[in-house]
Amino acid sequence: MAPSQTRTASARHPTPPEYTPRLRLKPKAQHTGYVDGAWWPYSDELTTELPDLLAVLSVRLGPIDRVVYKFSDWGTAPDEFVTGGRTVTLQGHRLQPPNTIEVLGIDGNRVVLLVVSPHTEPARAHTTLMAAASPDNDSTVDGLLMISLRDKQSRAQMVAAQERWDSEGGAAG
Repeated sequence: MAPSQTRTASARHPTPPEYTPRLRLKPKAQHTGYVDGAWWPYSDELTTELPDLLAVLSVRLGPIDRVVYKFSDWGTAPDEFVTGGRTVTLQGHRLQPPNTIEVLGIDGNRVVLLVVSPHTEPARAHTTLMAAASPDNDSTVDGLLMISLRDKQSRAQMVAAQERWDSEGGAAG
């Protein structure tokens, strides 16, 4: 009779997710398209949402070093936070493509995810997640989110206006 083995969740993974993230990834293979998959967070609070996401992504990337995100897509976040017993650097950038985050492992591997708004209707979110994770999908972020040309131009104008405001000193000027 073989000895029985009991494996706890902590033996399989140092910090299992509390909630399973709504995430779909392309298979590990030759990269196609801008994103490696899509994530549909439950809220727009980055530090609330990241621990469960990073726990899952660490299976593919190993220990996580950094998360790069667009400032305007998320609420206020610290420069770093501790999750899974590691300090992870959070880098918010104005020029990060909208609706994306980039997660980097300590060995340089990375995953770029399309971020579906937490307020998206479930059927549309599911369709977007599945399309982004399709191995042959090479759609742009805007194409995956079905952003119209008019919306894209409007967003570009808002970004240009914000950059002008910032370069002229913003509210401090």
